Amino acid sequence: MKFGRRIKDSRYAEWADQYIAYGDLKKQIKSNLPWNDTAEANFIQSLKNELTKCEKFQRDKSQELMSQINTLEKEVRGLVEKAGLQDDDDDEEDGEEERTPGDVERHVQDRRDDDGGSDDDDDDDDDASSDISIDAIEERFRELEEEVAILVADVHDLALFTKLNFTGFIKIVKKHDKLTGFSLKPMFNKEVLESHPFYRMNYDPLIVKLSKLFDLVRTRGHPVEGDSSAGGSQNAFVRSTTKYWVHDDNIVPLKLAIMKHLPVLVFDPNKEFSKADSAITSIYFDNEDLELYLGRLEKTEGAEAIRMRWYGDVKGITRKTHREDWTGEKSVKERFVIKEDKMNDFLSGRYTMDDEFDALLKKGKKSEKDVEGMKQLANEIQYAIVTRKLRPVMRTFYNRTAFQLPGNATVRISLDTELTMVREDNFDGHDRTNGNWRRNDIGIDHPFPQLPPGEKELFPYGVLEVKLATKVGEEPPQWIRDLINSHLVEAVPKFSKFIHGCASLLPERVDLVPFWLPQMDQDIRKPVSAKSKVLIERPHSNTHSSASATTSVLHSPGQSSQPSYHEPVSEGEEDEEFMVQVAKNEDEHLRLPPDAAAQARAARDFREKKLREEATARAGPSRAGPSAPKAHDDDDDDEEDDKNSDVHRHSNGHKAPYDPSLRIDPLASSDRFDKNLSLLDAKSLKKLNDAANKSKKTSEVDEEDEDEDEGVDEMDDEEGNRVIYTNQFKAPAGKRIAVPVRVEPKVVFAAERTFLKWAHFAVLLGGVSIALLNFISPSDSVGMISAGCFTITALLAIAYSGGMYAYRIVKLRKRMAVNYHDKYGPTFLCIALISSVLVNLILRLREL
Repeated sequence: MKFGRRIKDSRYAEWADQYIAYGDLKKQIKSNLPWNDTAEANFIQSLKNELTKCEKFQRDKSQELMSQINTLEKEVRGLVEKAGLQDDDDDEEDGEEERTPGDVERHVQDRRDDDGGSDDDDDDDDDASSDISIDAIEERFRELEEEVAILVADVHDLALFTKLNFTGFIKIVKKHDKLTGFSLKPMFNKEVLESHPFYRMNYDPLIVKLSKLFDLVRTRGHPVEGDSSAGGSQNAFVRSTTKYWVHDDNIVPLKLAIMKHLPVLVFDPNKEFSKADSAITSIYFDNEDLELYLGRLEKTEGAEAIRMRWYGDVKGITRKTHREDWTGEKSVKERFVIKEDKMNDFLSGRYTMDDEFDALLKKGKKSEKDVEGMKQLANEIQYAIVTRKLRPVMRTFYNRTAFQLPGNATVRISLDTELTMVREDNFDGHDRTNGNWRRNDIGIDHPFPQLPPGEKELFPYGVLEVKLATKVGEEPPQWIRDLINSHLVEAVPKFSKFIHGCASLLPERVDLVPFWLPQMDQDIRKPVSAKSKVLIERPHSNTHSSASATTSVLHSPGQSSQPSYHEPVSEGEEDEEFMVQVAKNEDEHLRLPPDAAAQARAARDFREKKLREEATARAGPSRAGPSAPKAHDDDDDDEEDDKNSDVHRHSNGHKAPYDPSLRIDPLASSDRFDKNLSLLDAKSLKKLNDAANKSKKTSEVDEEDEDEDEGVDEMDDEEGNRVIYTNQFKAPAGKRIAVPVRVEPKVVFAAERTFLKWAHFAVLLGGVSIALLNFISPSDSVGMISAGCFTITALLAIAYSGGMYAYRIVKLRKRMAVNYHDKYGPTFLCIALISSVLVNLILRLREL
């Protein structure tokens, strides 16, 4: 879709005049061609005016929202006190049962029951007025819920406001450079945008305050904490951790969606939120052979990751050990805290932590068992660092937003944004730490402009981690399932920041790369499904926002939703928008193979063309002139998404025929991968290269003729670069892809069971041969020959079963995706058995 239409459809109606005047700027360009210096100066001034307008509105609106949140928070606390719902020390001492959300009505009923026996008329009047007052308070709480829902939608729309305007400025500058021949983009990015950095606004302070307010209103001032033991060490709980990528466009909507169910976890609620509160820095250790990297990548038993992590001024070393899932011992994290001035001595082996741990024991801060465990951990880490020559190799920095009920670990969600990997090694002869245990030239000033590009990797997505501790046989909460199946996230199992940093920044030392690395050039954004239940929308009763056709902040399971988010949507447009989107994404909705979908579209277009020709013939020539309506308008219709069509794009952005044989699914069964072999064979690579070369020949002509607004808007990112959709990927040159292969216990048991079956077969044959030898005459040559044949067959069966079992177990331990099925061995043994029987039968028949 053209961006001019997209911004009109997506903007919030009440803020329409505050968005970039994209259409006016485009007209200013086209109306002043051929371009000159005066037109250039006027256009730059118009850009600055639009930037100032957008920046001022964003700043004022964010301050207004913060003020509204603070005002509502004070009102909520006042209502809680009036309703008598504040917990006091006396209630806690009496062991009063904890209240749950929405207990205002129950509290009102309790008070009525307590006062119902009074015979005093004045008391009755007071009770009546008290009841009315509490009912009014509850009604006000319900109104506040709707007001908070509006605030949530406002924050979401403000984030969308930022994204749309930033994209608009980038696109209009790109169009300017293309049509006028003047180069404005470098100066615009360096000078104009830097002086108006509205696109860098951090919405975390608003979200944290809004989360606190939402939780207060929802729980009537009594946040639910639940069972603090959930997710602990009990065997009754099943723990699972999954990781997802989140596109930058979806970060704020995702935070708001999670906030509806889990509050933002704040350790000090009395302290105002600052950006440093969410900053987390980790430094990972390894040696020149990258042993820890390879161990973590291949998921070998006992593989370790040693890292130094700090939150603000708190620093500590963490060791994470990998163990197989089926052993009952998943990845285990162990940690202890060490002061920064002791790090260099600790890493060199000159200093031990025993004295500090003993001091903790004397002060009563740690038990003797805990102290012994910490001593063992510190000694093991120090020994590993010294003996294996480990040193700081990779730093990761990110801002984390955590969602969790206080004291309840049943559901824990963290979202890491602004993820950056930075080199700390000296493998190239350049000591970046200058003899220290870490480099001191960077802090938390993302995106670290002082570092050269080769020493940092700015990860383009947020990383969502969902940790669940559910009871045995219990399903995860429905809202969690809706969230992970929504368009907001892309599942990336076993994603590791350390592994990605090493694979990206140390390519000359890494031969084995993670399976997600070749997918980094793909766009993970997905169309909004018609069944999505996590859309941020406005309540119907919002009188000052009639343009919003919504029912709640989050769809309930029974409600239908639009296939894509356009805020606002005028009333009565839902059905039209749904039909348009379904028609354009029918491949995804119908789940047809690409060839079948293309044939269906061709057949439908042919039928529609015939119908139009018949209608034109019946209507007569007078109605078939140039003014006859067209079935479809190339200027207004969206181009089909390449992910839903029968083509794929190469790096030059042009289409080439899609070959299903080239498509590789990283989550497919393990027998499709072998890390010791090339991911694509020579024939497949030749097909890919031939298609790329063929499409490259027409690239220059197509680029000249293509108008960016007439193409697919989704093919351009916020910086105006072409986004490439592809259905296949390959390993980088000279690299191999490591794909996570999980070995189930039943696979090992199956190998043992197969071995025992063949061993039983060999024992039976051995018994037959021994029986022949013991019960025939020594002069019976036929019997001796038959016994020898059966003996040889039995020995072959024993050798085969033992050899295959050893081969399979070795491959399973190494997680090698080989073909474990043997189609020749059993056939050969059966032939040997039949031959032995036939030899015995034929020789006996010849004696007759």
